[in-house]
Amino acid sequence: MKRRVKGCSILRGEITPPGDKSISHRVLILNSIARGKARIENLALGDDVYATMSCLRALGVEITEEGGTLIVSGVGRTGFREPSDVLQAGNSGTTMRLLAGLLAAQPFFSVITGDESLRARPMDRLIRPLRLMGAEIWGRGSDSLAPLAIKGNKLKGIDYRLPVASAQIKSAILIAALFAKGNTSVVEPAPSRDHTERILMAMGVKLQREGTRIKLIPAVPSAAIDVRVPGDISAAACWLVAGAIHPNAQIKVINTGINPTRSGIIDVLIQMGAKLGVERVRRESGELMADLAIESSDLVATQIGGSLIPRLIDEIPLIALAGSFARGTTTIVDAQELRIKESDRIATTVRELSRLGVDIEEMPDGMVIHGGGGLAGGECASHCDHRLAMTLGIAALVAEGETVINNAEVVAMSYPNFWQDLERLTSAD
Repeated sequence: MKRRVKGCSILRGEITPPGDKSISHRVLILNSIARGKARIENLALGDDVYATMSCLRALGVEITEEGGTLIVSGVGRTGFREPSDVLQAGNSGTTMRLLAGLLAAQPFFSVITGDESLRARPMDRLIRPLRLMGAEIWGRGSDSLAPLAIKGNKLKGIDYRLPVASAQIKSAILIAALFAKGNTSVVEPAPSRDHTERILMAMGVKLQREGTRIKLIPAVPSAAIDVRVPGDISAAACWLVAGAIHPNAQIKVINTGINPTRSGIIDVLIQMGAKLGVERVRRESGELMADLAIESSDLVATQIGGSLIPRLIDEIPLIALAGSFARGTTTIVDAQELRIKESDRIATTVRELSRLGVDIEEMPDGMVIHGGGGLAGGECASHCDHRLAMTLGIAALVAEGETVINNAEVVAMSYPNFWQDLERLTSAD
């Protein structure tokens, strides 16, 4: 599907972002392991989360809907059943990696695969620690690519140091560790998003954090918990950047999760001089939430790297766009993990923003953006990457003329109503 977006003279309105995708995957999987029924409100309804739901149902988990609330009936430690067919993760790396941690501990054989993009993403960093715990796992490309064939075993705890900060690999290990004999410790090179740990602690699992080391004492969650999923900060980031770079904007994004391991985009925009307010901060289901208010801002360039990268890894294309409207040169480094996302997100971001007139250079681990604004509409491609498609949609709002975005329907992976929300903000034009 091609989407045509024209530059607009005004952006006004209030947005409620979809439920957080990362949290949605985790509350589904962890409540499936527990006993009892969990009521989940505001679950993300994108393709990626549907893939997790489909896989869990194939493993014997009952998931139903009741008046917009999802009901998950946990099966406990021994209630999962061997799937009768290959599990399909679609384009969702979170689905594949977190479920691999669960499947590694089950007394049956399973195979999990994904679409062409996911089958090209590396899985050796996932296979290695699960094998050390005792699971038997095989994959294509000398056990580095999906599909993954998994023969579950009785697992043992390990002390494992992650080579790069990865919440997905960390979470897969912690999920497997729930079933293992002996304690498991995971050491991160830098803190990554901690939704798995927060949910586990809310379910009564004993976790200890000492610096970058997380220690789990094995115990399957005893009871399912009700959760209201906060709004997705990665979705909210689209409107924060739109409001900051548009010359006539006032936008409020309500009920947004501001978990400190995910809120790097807020810190960076404020550092760049954005007129961004964080209002009504509160805590629900162990997660911080707030309403975010943004208006047109005079931005200055910044430098991003190091331990900040895991806190905003999904928002880097949007930050690159913000940098193009800032005074000075913005540099992003230490972001090589973007090379193995839904697209090579460094290369595709540079290529497509360049088409619209952004002065941007590619580096092995990031990009350099020279500010100045002045975007011009044109035809560009999403590369079937939802984050890039949304970034191009925001860029189109501040570009002269019309922008055509190919494969724009890919936003459904995480934000099915993105284009409708964009139209609502421009309706005052």
